[in-house]
Amino acid sequence: MVQTASTMLPLGTEAPSFSLPTPDGRYVTRDDVAGSMGTLVMFICNHCPYVIHVRDQLAKIGFDYSSKGIGIVAISSNDVENYPDDSPDKMAEMAKESGFNFPYLYDEMQDVAINYSAACTPDFFLFDGALKLVYRGQLDGSRPKNDVPVSGGDLRSALDALLSGARIPDDQIPNLGCNIKWKPGNEPTYE
Repeated sequence: MVQTASTMLPLGTEAPSFSLPTPDGRYVTRDDVAGSMGTLVMFICNHCPYVIHVRDQLAKIGFDYSSKGIGIVAISSNDVENYPDDSPDKMAEMAKESGFNFPYLYDEMQDVAINYSAACTPDFFLFDGALKLVYRGQLDGSRPKNDVPVSGGDLRSALDALLSGARIPDDQIPNLGCNIKWKPGNEPTYE
């Protein structure tokens, strides 16, 4: 299991727009999921041990914050030809098993991942009500096999600060996970 760090997109970046399908083919846009208080965009996939390790917490965050004006969406950008466990059918199964109450979208062309400078799964991007980036970093300090409990502490602190109008510190810890499984020749080079 090779760890890849998130790229730490500059704070203040506007959330790139997107229009992506759910596994059943219904298209969802950035504006469809945007919340009045903020929007959380998560790049995840089905087979990554880092995502599997935290997916129950992701479902809990969905339940805890979606009723508070936070729009939440998960996106899978992995190459399903080489990683069939990440196919849309499997995405639908995982979302149901995990109890996600937010859309789980498929980025087949990987353009959305590139536009967000997503590098790993999971990768988290929290935007304020004006769709400006206020947090990109780790869910918490837990990783598979490190015995740190999965709490969602770092991301929850950022969400709570956003909701209360408090300043979110700029000093944020990159998340670690599996690299996004890029299609051959599609690997971005982030600066």
